[in-house]
Amino acid sequence: MGNWLEMTAADLGRAIGAGEIDPVALTQTYLEAIDGHALRDRIYARVTSDRAMAEAEAAAARAASGHRLSPLDGVPISWKDLIDSAGIKTEAGSALLKDRVPTHDAPVLANATANGLICLGKTHMSELAFSGLGLNPVTATSPCVNDLDAVSGGSSSGAATSVAFNIAAAGIGSDTGGSVRIPSAWNDLVGLKTTSGRVTLEGVVPLCARFDTIGPLCRSVEDAGLLLAAMEGVRAPDLHNVSMKGLRIGALQTVVMDDVRGAPLAAYRSAIERLQAAGAIVEKFEAPEVAPAMAQTGPTMTSEAYGQWREVIEANPDLMFHEILARFRAGKEYSGPDFVAAWLMLDQCRAQWAARVAGYDAVICPTSPILPPNIERLTTDHEYYVGENLLALRNTRVGNMLGLSVITLPTGVPSCGISLMGAAFGEARLLRVAKAAEAALA
Repeated sequence: MGNWLEMTAADLGRAIGAGEIDPVALTQTYLEAIDGHALRDRIYARVTSDRAMAEAEAAAARAASGHRLSPLDGVPISWKDLIDSAGIKTEAGSALLKDRVPTHDAPVLANATANGLICLGKTHMSELAFSGLGLNPVTATSPCVNDLDAVSGGSSSGAATSVAFNIAAAGIGSDTGGSVRIPSAWNDLVGLKTTSGRVTLEGVVPLCARFDTIGPLCRSVEDAGLLLAAMEGVRAPDLHNVSMKGLRIGALQTVVMDDVRGAPLAAYRSAIERLQAAGAIVEKFEAPEVAPAMAQTGPTMTSEAYGQWREVIEANPDLMFHEILARFRAGKEYSGPDFVAAWLMLDQCRAQWAARVAGYDAVICPTSPILPPNIERLTTDHEYYVGENLLALRNTRVGNMLGLSVITLPTGVPSCGISLMGAAFGEARLLRVAKAAEAALA
């Protein structure tokens, strides 16, 4: 069977179904690994041992009777600390929400539990989810699995590292501008950004409701499909009989290839070569609408974030990390007419993009143009912090601003991922393409 802590969620689920793994023993193994891990307090905000064991015992009884709820029934995973959990603190990485205790599980957590997934606990994150770096001096900063002196990526930092350091079989995070994909890429995981509006945000602490999305960080494309299905309470997409042969992949050149640094660029080029060797047709293309879409980030995303949190922030601004505070306050620059005009422009850009890429099975780009930045320098060098944060999120924001489904895959080069962008609400098709790409990149 190998090391349970290194198996995919899907493989664990199959082993439970075959009677080879007991959910109680599996959950105990994870809880012991968490308890003994040197980085536990930098990854988990709180561990829900009692809940996990109760859920594991129920999963074991179902497995024994042959009445499992889903392919992942009995598999232990982590949850980002902005997804409400009944009777368990959910603080979104911020002192502004200290000791906030929801009375109900968010529907995504309730659905996952109803499908037999086991909640190990809540993971650390960037403050109020407003940074792609994962640096959080207020609560904790999770380190990158490939460089303990570097950030893990954000805002779903603990979600990614719980999986990368083998103390969760998968993690559930959120993505507003790259917060699932950046930590996934920097920690060599698969990360799925779902389409805005697909997965319910009820019971999820908001950043920007028009951009916020919920998605999995995991070890395989199969896991991503199964976890999405569990959160939605539906059947997982069919990922059998996939192939790269004959697929048309558009290689976006506009914006996303600017200033890509050495390792991510080499990893991207190598990935392209392997996809082509597997039979994909890869075509470079320009999309002029990307630049004006990206230019609407301030008047849409930043202004909405400040509008959402203005009263809470300004009541106690000293409780915030100053870089996050400054980023929120930048939203004050925009007016109501600015917001409306920006959304009109964004809708136009989205329509132009959809028409341009209709003939492609997916669009590819480097997930991040940079490697994980150094924690100490981010803490002490303002210009470095601002520059690295903006560059880290630049490529991922394309998918958010254009309203797409996007998945990042590891390339085999540490902390370098490639993204495949699909259509809005096109997750099923995107997952099939990604499954084929995963095999080609292995």
